[in-house]
Amino acid sequence: MIEKKQIIKKDEKAVLVGVIQKETTEEQVNEYLHELAFLTETAGPTVLKSFKQRLPHPDSRTFVGKGKLEEIKKYVALKDIDLVIFDDELSGSQIANIEKEVGVRTIDRSDLILDIFASRARTAQAKVQVELAQYQYILPRLKGMWSHLERQGAGIGSRGPGETEIETDRRIVKDKISLLRKRLLEIDKQSFTQRKERGEFIRVALVGYTNVGKSTIMNLLSKSEVFAENKLFATLDTTTRKVVFENTPFLLSDTVGFIRKLPHHLVESFKSTLDEVREADVLLHVVDVSHAQYEDQIAVVNKTLQELKAFDKPVITIFNKMDLYKEKYFDEWLEDEVKEDILRELKERWSIVTNNNCVFISALEKQNVEELRTMILHKVRDVYQIKYPYKTVFFT
Repeated sequence: MIEKKQIIKKDEKAVLVGVIQKETTEEQVNEYLHELAFLTETAGPTVLKSFKQRLPHPDSRTFVGKGKLEEIKKYVALKDIDLVIFDDELSGSQIANIEKEVGVRTIDRSDLILDIFASRARTAQAKVQVELAQYQYILPRLKGMWSHLERQGAGIGSRGPGETEIETDRRIVKDKISLLRKRLLEIDKQSFTQRKERGEFIRVALVGYTNVGKSTIMNLLSKSEVFAENKLFATLDTTTRKVVFENTPFLLSDTVGFIRKLPHHLVESFKSTLDEVREADVLLHVVDVSHAQYEDQIAVVNKTLQELKAFDKPVITIFNKMDLYKEKYFDEWLEDEVKEDILRELKERWSIVTNNNCVFISALEKQNVEELRTMILHKVRDVYQIKYPYKTVFFT
């Protein structure tokens, strides 16, 4: 059987590579590499250095220029690096060419994310979804990077065998993809039946960029213990809890976090998990307001919601981590009056943008949670009035 999972080792040393192209600025690439470093640390390896190069378009053979590749090669040898990670998606031949030059395993952002998902999948559904995405990722790269039967120990990005074996493998992979899709359809049917059996409850789903505090808010609102940690993709499997505010019950779901450059095949594979988002009556869009690029993160989430055809639902935008926002932007010399003005302007601005459907909280410090509960309660009751008007009499 072909082995497609090669979990990245936690004791490895890695370097990152980003390219500043026409459509990106150096500041954006710096942010992408910072996020890539966070992803790498989530997977386990330690990041020693990031390399950047400005190019009008990526090199078709090695993605970066010859001089930059030589610079990377020297550093890899000097620091005994185990892994080179590119922020952009590489072809199989590019991976093979880079590995030949630098002498160590090379992967891209998509491969790294897939590896994290593979290590964190817990339910049968998530495991099948990740396995399907892995095979879909590997299929077009067989020629350049395939790790075959007798070479399974070489790790992610290993170069492949001869053409005849590649064709055999290609057929095996296609058969495996077909089998996994059928299995996923069966699981989807079971999940759909389970969702139907939940009864006539309003469904509320937490959405947002990864690592913005969705699971912490889930724990706060549902008084349950959902796994939460300061790592990307802490939550892969959807968790749903029944919550009751002032005699008004509803179902609250936590969902996988979104991220820039999320591999398309991963989004496709996880569409069934994201059904919780599509079928929700109300969305709670959680934002890490302390993050320097939080507006870009909002845009990424909104774009993903549009792709899922879930952008027209009632939304409450929750600006979380206000404690970190104040710690980051308010120094001890700033007068209280100035601080109040800054906060007032921030809140007024987003109140206009969201049509007063926003709230500013700190889930960790449990600040302003009551206002959040009240907003959710009113929104849920409004939807009940429209969807199940005969039930609202019992909730007042």
